[in-house]
Amino acid sequence: MSTLTKPNHIGRKISRIRELRDMKQEALAQALGTNQQAISALENSETIDEEKLIEVAKALGVTVEAIKNFSDEAAINYFNSFTDTKNSNVNFGNNCTFNPLDKLMETVEENKNLYERLLQAEKDKIEYLEKLLAGK
Repeated sequence: MSTLTKPNHIGRKISRIRELRDMKQEALAQALGTNQQAISALENSETIDEEKLIEVAKALGVTVEAIKNFSDEAAINYFNSFTDTKNSNVNFGNNCTFNPLDKLMETVEENKNLYERLLQAEKDKIEYLEKLLAGK
């Protein structure tokens, strides 16, 4: 059977969308207020009534049209568009203009200076309190 004559199997599309959303049948069943066996039967159904399809779409966080028009090829092409940067001007931050270790060492130095200032402030407080106690 060629892909052109392949039937529009809604249950299989629901199954693939659920899997892509990293959702188990049990989770979908709970969202729909049913059990896992009912979801399994739903995913094996070639057609689903519109009312049930609306509920499933809502539980999956997609539109009814997204379920009806879903195809594995389109999903693959969609996700490949994010990783195919050979011919695009998109910069995903792979080219640092600074050395991350230098930035880390700057932060360590800043923390060290802050700690030394805090320590000096505490020493000054202790010295002041000792003067107050000695004056009494």
